[in-house]
Amino acid sequence: MATAPYPPGESSSVSAVKSGVELPEGNEGERTSNDDRISTQPDNDDDDADNLVKKVYAVSLRWEREQQGRMRQTSNSSGPVIEHKPLLTFTIEDFNRYFCCCARRVGSMFFLLEKRDGSPIVVAGPCWPFCTFVTVPLILVLSGFVGYFIVSNPNSGLPWWFALIYYPIIVFVLSVLFCVSCRDPGLMERVTDEEAAENGWFWNEQVGSYRPAGAMYCRECKVSLK
Repeated sequence: MATAPYPPGESSSVSAVKSGVELPEGNEGERTSNDDRISTQPDNDDDDADNLVKKVYAVSLRWEREQQGRMRQTSNSSGPVIEHKPLLTFTIEDFNRYFCCCARRVGSMFFLLEKRDGSPIVVAGPCWPFCTFVTVPLILVLSGFVGYFIVSNPNSGLPWWFALIYYPIIVFVLSVLFCVSCRDPGLMERVTDEEAAENGWFWNEQVGSYRPAGAMYCRECKVSLK
């Protein structure tokens, strides 16, 4: 009795399963190995995201040498690294050490939040302690006293709707201060290609990079800014 051929796109193993015929162990092992091969296929998208190179900014070469020297001392030490540093040095480094210890440091700036390619989203500049512990408290304390004793005081003679204007202005001022103080100031990436000189760029020895005519080196930030 002649048997009908297998339908197009259907293998012999599938037809055998439908007809209730047991497959040899060799075919089952081959099918299992194929499934394992498919399941263990690497995900190239995740690898590309992990291997994404971050931007290299035009930072002070002196600062980079200091950081590399510290890393070299840590890697060459055979035992645990013990830093003989006082708990307080009474300098701005105390704030950087205890409040920005988990942030990425670029020169004298700290990237509190950044993209995968290294572009900063929230930045703390070199003078962030003064802004955080002096400027913001002054705004909050003075505006709070005025709001409590004058604006919200029923005996002050001001209309009730004045508070609806006063308090949103305080929130607006703080929001603008945050946007100005914590935004990217215009960090330049390091450019070492000599073709930049043909386009009118100038070489900067402090950062080891070419820069356009409008860019400058900031001594406080220790980076080149546009």
